[in-house]
Amino acid sequence: MITLKELYRIGYGPSSSHTMGPRKAAEIFLERHPEPDTAFEVTLYGSLAATGKGHMTDWAVESVLGKERTRIVWEPKIFLPFHPNGMKFKALRPDGQSTDEWTVFSVGGGALAEEGMPTVEFEEIYGMNYATDILSWCIRTGKSYWEYVKECEDADIWDYLAEVWDTMKTAVRNGLEQEEVLPGPLNLRRKAASYYVRAEGYQRSMKTRGLIFSYALAVSEENAGGGRIVTAPTCGSCGVLPGVLYHLYKSREMSDTRIIRALATAGLFGNIVKKNASISGAEVGCQGEVGVACAMAAAAANQLFGGTPAQIEYAAEMGLEHHLGLTCDPVCGLVQIPCIERNAYAAARAVDANSYAMLTDGMHRVSFDKVVEVMKKTGHDLPSLYKETSEGGLAEDFHQMWHSGVE
Repeated sequence: MITLKELYRIGYGPSSSHTMGPRKAAEIFLERHPEPDTAFEVTLYGSLAATGKGHMTDWAVESVLGKERTRIVWEPKIFLPFHPNGMKFKALRPDGQSTDEWTVFSVGGGALAEEGMPTVEFEEIYGMNYATDILSWCIRTGKSYWEYVKECEDADIWDYLAEVWDTMKTAVRNGLEQEEVLPGPLNLRRKAASYYVRAEGYQRSMKTRGLIFSYALAVSEENAGGGRIVTAPTCGSCGVLPGVLYHLYKSREMSDTRIIRALATAGLFGNIVKKNASISGAEVGCQGEVGVACAMAAAAANQLFGGTPAQIEYAAEMGLEHHLGLTCDPVCGLVQIPCIERNAYAAARAVDANSYAMLTDGMHRVSFDKVVEVMKKTGHDLPSLYKETSEGGLAEDFHQMWHSGVE
């Protein structure tokens, strides 16, 4: 597995795979061809093309390469074998002749890969890639998951995770202050502020649940509005983990140090999925985005509540297991419906997974690794129209209503 800096990327929404990844690819290609008279042709394939306009993929690429010298070619019906989010960059001379081509894939969370290469940016630094092995290490050494992160990462990881946490807190606070309609044709009004106000008026359990909803909504809405967020593990699922952590930070007065350690543990479980399966909605559906985010948040919460390594692994397993088969069917190709609401609901489920695991001794039949394996198989068995193409599920039904004039 590679560094958590790659999993937790700080950037701007609305989509890590459709906005952040293509932008990064464009930056890399521009470094190869800085000549001012070079023109560019960028072909977007599969899911990247199908929902790219809603996710502002063309804007992300053109803002780097220059709109006046960049031609975007959309190929939503062509799926390259390696990954549904394929891109081909061409550098062109003034006479139109191609001087260089580069095919690269946006594999989720803002990460890039070439065929046969898991990443084009980072080297692997973790010696163990499975939760079962890391759990055994924790039991043998008496250490926790975050301490395994400490052993594998450079010392500056803690400063980076502190920046991640500060960004998450700012995203929550900014999101709670906004009340306008989100950009796009859905005219979807932000809800985080009203949820927060209503939650404060309730008592006990209803207040707790309402606050968790409001915090997760705040970050997801910031993402949908193009605000600054952290991929956890993706833009589309960026509200789950900060929603849970911010609630515990405020209600339980958790220290920043403990929150940052919980971020390390959460990132470790997200990294395991990214290494052994996928966090890309275009490849495995939303189970790889919101499902993984729920697992990460459940693991983090369980650690903060004093869970054992076995209980932490169990909480993460439940968070992912009970999202198996979740499709990715964004309406109009926007990270709004059902994505925003799904983040809030998954944050609450993460807290429930933590509570369930804390009542056990951590022993259970199905391991986290097994669920990751099943998630990968399930995702590959899903028809492509349920994997971020906006051609099936909720997106299809809404499309029919939209054109019939029904709201």
